[in-house]
Order: sequence, then structure tokens, then C-alpha cells
Amino acid sequence: MSYSIVYSSQTGNTKQLAETLRETLPQEGCRYFGTPAEAAAEADTLYVGFWTDKGTCDETIAAFLQGLAGKRVFLFGTAGFGGARAYFDQILASAAKNLPEGAVEIGRFMCQGKMQQAVRDRYVKMKAQPDAAPNLDQLIDNFDRALSHPDAADLENLRQEILK
Repeated sequence: MSYSIVYSSQTGNTKQLAETLRETLPQEGCRYFGTPAEAAAEADTLYVGFWTDKGTCDETIAAFLQGLAGKRVFLFGTAGFGGARAYFDQILASAAKNLPEGAVEIGRFMCQGKMQQAVRDRYVKMKAQPDAAPNLDQLIDNFDRALSHPDAADLENLRQEILK
């Protein structure tokens, strides 16, 4: 059976997951590895990864998913906010809505990923305002926790998920 690994990665987090998939899956079955392209859809199974944008997959991946009728699809991704499996499940469910009728979802994986420093800088700047939101300290703490992700445990969890 042939497969492709397709991903969109703004900060390198999702690319790191894609590379872990490439190292874990049998090399002889890989037809394509990289960003969305028509050639990727020639495989029987697609591992499709994304970064989270407004609670779902980014637009590039949403458009790519819509063209995968009749394909087996494993979704994977990263999100800056972590710690809640329910949040990850919500993002994955939203991304899966882009799959056309006839596509078969064969699995899902999501983990936290580090964010760009500009995000933390924005939170700190907002905190200095007199009408600052009360949750800014939580957002800054989350940013700091995310710096190490995806970590070794995240990558091992991905390996275990695809080897089920």
C-alpha cells in the first residue's frame, strides 16, 4: 500500500511530526513527502498534518483535504495551546469536516507546539494596559510551557498512534 505525508508548518512543529512519521513508516511505501501537491494524492493513504489556525486546520490543508475522496486519511497537527485533550479533539473534528464524502479517516494525533516569540511579546504588552484581560498570566504560562513541544514524549506518542 502506498502513502504520502503532506503537511503545512508555520513554525516547524508540524514538520517535526511529519519527519517522525517518515522515520517510522516503511520507506518503500512512501510516494510523496512535503507540502500539499497533486502528486501526493496519488497514494492510497495520506498522512496530512497542519498547524492550528482559529481552531481548525490552516486554509492550505483545508483545501487539500477537500480533494481526497476515496482516500484513507490520518490527520495530525499541532496547536499552541495545550493541556486539554478535549481542545485537541475539537480542532481535529473541525479539520476532519474538510474531508469529502468517500474519504475514510483512519486516525488522528495532535500535540502542543511552540509559538513564535511575537505571541508572548503581544501578551506582555497587553498585560501592561490598564484594562488588561484577567487571563493574560495563564496565556503567558501556556506560551512558556509550549516552548519544549513537540517534545520526545509527543513524538513517541505519535509513533505509537500510527503503529496501532
